[in-house]
Amino acid sequence: MIPLLAALSVLQLVSGSVLEGYEATLLRYPALLVLVPVQIGTAGNLASIMCSRLTTQLYLGTYEPTLSNPGVRANVVAVFALAATVFSLVGVAAWALGLALGGGLGLGRVLVISLGSGMLLAVLVVTTSVVAVEASYRIGLNPDDTTIPIVTNVCDVVGVVILFGVVTLVL
Repeated sequence: MIPLLAALSVLQLVSGSVLEGYEATLLRYPALLVLVPVQIGTAGNLASIMCSRLTTQLYLGTYEPTLSNPGVRANVVAVFALAATVFSLVGVAAWALGLALGGGLGLGRVLVISLGSGMLLAVLVVTTSVVAVEASYRIGLNPDDTTIPIVTNVCDVVGVVILFGVVTLVL
């Protein structure tokens, strides 16, 4: 586990570098500043839930990493439904806080950024969760021990890149 955790720690440095590059944008638009930790934290939470559910299916013997598996399909639908709901609410809350802090982004733009990046994060969550559970199991590690640190770190790093990719497209 130590090499895995060391590699994941190095990945976190990438996330900080991306954030530093967008410092001026974050200060100009406070709604985006509100979005960063919430988007990334929510993606990590969704990924942790997905990994836990897939690992439980693995232990029960009902897990197959295909969409034809009703258990996997139900979890994928749940992740996307939760993402759509949560990231919509997060967008409205970020807009309201941004407005209170003197930001000038309209509700539509903040919602597009929040929902767009949130749904892309949901794709990342599903993909990373399935790959992490499969890889852990195949190399003989306990998925309960390895998957959550992997998916939360990947969601942190790639989540920042996705969020600011969408910000760049929208602004």
